[in-house]
Amino acid sequence: MQETTITNEQKVNVTLNPVTDTGKPAKLDGAPVWSVVSGDSTVVPAADGLSADLVSSDTPGDTVFLVDGDADLGSGVEDIQETITLHVSGANAKNLGITFGKPVAK
Repeated sequence: MQETTITNEQKVNVTLNPVTDTGKPAKLDGAPVWSVVSGDSTVVPAADGLSADLVSSDTPGDTVFLVDGDADLGSGVEDIQETITLHVSGANAKNLGITFGKPVAK
């Protein structure tokens, strides 16, 4: 399981780099499938499925994503999966946002 933290005003790009047991680059059969297991954030996968933007929800909290790929390059299916936990914190105030009303006679 992988995890990262962003604020509720951010998104983060995640890239897959499949490798063999010895660390050599490997291919997948088809595009990996990204899904939300739990939480309110969303995922926007690239067309090839090898990367995706994890987009924070407006509400702080955790979202768990599942990425599922097929390691069997033939006619069979050999699922390999990873989970990602996205921790979303609330963005802090950076200014007080002062505004003025219309002047009136005293």
